[in-house]
Amino acid sequence: MAGAKRGSRDLTQGNIAKELILFALPIFAGQIFQNLYNSVDSIVVGQAIGTTALAAVSSSADISMLLTGFFVGFSTGGGVLISRFFGAKQQHNLEHALHTLVSFGIIIGLSMATLGIVLAPALLRLVKCPADVFPEALAYLRVYLIGVLFTSIYNVGSRILQAVGDSRRPFYYLVLASVTNIVMDVVFVLIFRLGVIGAALATIISQSLSVVLVYVRMLRTDDVYKLHPKKLLHMDGHMMKEIAALGFPAAIQSSLISISNLFVQRYINSFGSSAMAGIGAAKKIDRFVGMIAQSLGLATTTFVSQNVGAEKYDRAFQGIRTALVICAVYILTVGTMVYVLAEVFVNIFIPEGEAVAFGVSMVHVMLPFYFCQVLNNIFANAVRGFGKSFVVMVCSIAGMIGCRQLFLYIAMQLNYSVINVYVAFPVGWACAALFVMIYYFIKIRPKYSGKTIQE
Repeated sequence: MAGAKRGSRDLTQGNIAKELILFALPIFAGQIFQNLYNSVDSIVVGQAIGTTALAAVSSSADISMLLTGFFVGFSTGGGVLISRFFGAKQQHNLEHALHTLVSFGIIIGLSMATLGIVLAPALLRLVKCPADVFPEALAYLRVYLIGVLFTSIYNVGSRILQAVGDSRRPFYYLVLASVTNIVMDVVFVLIFRLGVIGAALATIISQSLSVVLVYVRMLRTDDVYKLHPKKLLHMDGHMMKEIAALGFPAAIQSSLISISNLFVQRYINSFGSSAMAGIGAAKKIDRFVGMIAQSLGLATTTFVSQNVGAEKYDRAFQGIRTALVICAVYILTVGTMVYVLAEVFVNIFIPEGEAVAFGVSMVHVMLPFYFCQVLNNIFANAVRGFGKSFVVMVCSIAGMIGCRQLFLYIAMQLNYSVINVYVAFPVGWACAALFVMIYYFIKIRPKYSGKTIQE
């Protein structure tokens, strides 16, 4: 297969910790920039326009995640298949899977973007968006959702690169997109005074740039992930079924969890615009702290998939353990710092006193339970790497939706407090982690332990 100079990386050989870190670092750095340009929208809107505008953006966040999460899940699942073919050195199958996945992504992206724009008012009503926030939230959401197509196509392309071990180029593209988004935020919101619509336009422009960059690379490369436009018109039916079997459970899982978050947002919205703004800021901070678990989770999926394809199962298990240790060290150090400086971080997004109090309170409640998020991310992605995407979907839905919503319903009946909303997030992480770990230790470990070819 391809050599390192061409971009792809063979994770079936070499020092495990080194390979995982080198592969995960660009993903981690890319997520920093991705969260940075998402956060810039909130910072600029909150500081330049006000609490109501920030509440509008925050209220739309979970709705946009409903659609973008579908594409992230779908492309991650499809990437498992490509990683497996790469690890097994099956170039012909890899090529068919790649073109089928890209074609599939374009079709789904067009469909979901159209659906989201049409249903935007109903979705905002579903989360009980307050009347004073609704007009700005609807304007922001409808413009933002135009970019869902770009999000879909980019996620497919970047996951393909990551599936064959190239995590550097998606990072470079996200850096350029982030810088573009920040510049456009300043231009549209601060100079042209376009309000929340300006923030949405800035995001669309940056997303479209990332699409151009990733696909120009795929068209020009001579590596294993080279894209041939004519082949996009001939989707492989058998390969489509395999991609669907791995991709759709992950996509459905992401979307259903986002739907569950919409119902959580209903509770948040009931506490008013200050709570919406403060909790929205806390969620941004949450994404920064949780990025290492997400990055190493994605790296674990690729690492495990490639080694399963190469039938190096013991190496796959060693990679899972290594990812857990790295995550634990990061969460302990960074989590402690963020906990202590919570008010400073929340103030970056919103200066208003009551909103800050909501944000700081949420950070303080959630951070001590981040080890649950780590366990869920690493083990869920590891099980998905073994090809059990449907199992991960069931475990995640049971924990992140079933247990979380049940907890909220009972807790809010007993005491209608915003603290219960904060606690509901780690409850979901803990339950999902427990379910997927039970499956991993009962089904995966006994089946594959000791079954490996020698390096």
